[in-house]
Amino acid sequence: MFRIQTMNKLSPRGLERFPRDRYEVAGELSRPDAILVRSADLHEVKIPDTVKAIARAGAGYNNIPIEACSNRGVVVFTTPGGNANAVKELTLAALFLASRNILQGTAWAATLADKADAVPDLVEQGKAQFEGPEIRGKVLGVIGLGAIGVMTANDALALGMEVIGYDPYISVDAAWNLSRQVSRADTLEGLLAKADYLSLHLPLTDTTRGLFNAEKFRYIKQGARLINLARGGLVNEGDIIAALQAKKIAIYVTDFPSAELLACPQAICIPHLGASTPEAEDNCAVMAVRQLMDFLETGTIKNSVNFPRCSLEQRAPHRLLVANRNIPNMVGQITTILAKEGINIMDLINHHQGEYAYNIIDTEQQIPLVTLEQILAVKGIIRARTIRG
Repeated sequence: MFRIQTMNKLSPRGLERFPRDRYEVAGELSRPDAILVRSADLHEVKIPDTVKAIARAGAGYNNIPIEACSNRGVVVFTTPGGNANAVKELTLAALFLASRNILQGTAWAATLADKADAVPDLVEQGKAQFEGPEIRGKVLGVIGLGAIGVMTANDALALGMEVIGYDPYISVDAAWNLSRQVSRADTLEGLLAKADYLSLHLPLTDTTRGLFNAEKFRYIKQGARLINLARGGLVNEGDIIAALQAKKIAIYVTDFPSAELLACPQAICIPHLGASTPEAEDNCAVMAVRQLMDFLETGTIKNSVNFPRCSLEQRAPHRLLVANRNIPNMVGQITTILAKEGINIMDLINHHQGEYAYNIIDTEQQIPLVTLEQILAVKGIIRARTIRG
C-alpha cells in the first residue's frame, strides 16, 4: 500500500481518485511514499527519506526545494494547464480593467450614494473622466506561450485584437494549439515596441526574475498597458512604479499586490485570484493525483520540473527504476550489474534533463535486494527501486 501525505486542504475530486485498497491518504503520516501539496511552503519542512515524489496541485513550484529534492532523487510534479482556463479568464478581465477604468469609475460612483435624486445627473456630468479605449483592433503582446499564454492569445484574437507572441522555447504541444493568426516576434524588444497591451505568462526562474525592468521599459510603446498574472518577481517593482509615474506605462495590472503597488494609482492590484476557481482547484488536484499514481505504480514521469519526461509500456513482469546524475556510462554500469546476475533485460529507456537522468528497465527476472544495493552503490546513482508489473 502506498502512503500519501497531504500538506494542504485539497479538492475531494482529486483525493477520491486514490483507490482506498492501495492508498492511505492523510495529513499526518509516518514514512509517506509521496507528498501532495498546494501552497504549503516545504523549504523548512524535513521531507522524510521515504518520499519518492512530491506533486503540487498548481503550475508553480516556488514553495518546493527543487535542488534538495533532485539531489535525493525525489521527483517533483506540477500541473501545468490545470488552472489555465481560470488564469486566462482573469487575463481577459484584466484587459478590460486596464482599458475602461471600470474600477475607478465604480469607486467614484459609490461616493454618490448619499446624493439621492441628483445621482443620474452627477453620473452624466462625471463619467467623462473615466473614458478608456476599446481593445478591439489593438495589439496584444503575449510573452510566454505555455498553456495559459496560448489560450489568452487565441481568445484575444476572437475579441478582435491583433496578437503577437514571443516564446523562444515554445513546446510542440503549445505550437499545435496556437492559432496560425498569432504573429511571431523575433525578439522581446521588438515585441515591446509594437504592443499596446502586454501580458506575461512566464515561469519565475533565475533568468526571468526582474526581467521586466527599467532597461526593458525603454523599449515599451508609450502608454502601453502591462498585465502580470504570472509571477510578481518577473517585474522589478521599483522600475514599474517609476514607469507608471512617468506615464511611460499607462496601467499595470498584477495579481501580486504589495504595499508600494497598492499606493500607486496607476496599478490595479488583484488579490492573487488567478487560479481561485473551484474548477481550477478540482482540475489541478485530479491531475496531481494521476501523476503521482502513474509514477508510484509504473514509474512514469510526466510534468516533472526536475526529472525528464519518461514512459515505457510495460511488457515484462518486473521493472527497475533508476534516477541518476547525467554523466557518461551510467546505463552501461547498470546493465553490466544486471548481466552479471543473470537478469535478462526485455526493454529499457533512458532520458535526461539537465544534470539528471532517469531510467526505466523492464526485466524478465525479479531483481534481488542485493543486486539493487549494488546498483545504488554506483557513483552517480541517486535512487533506485523496483516494482512488479
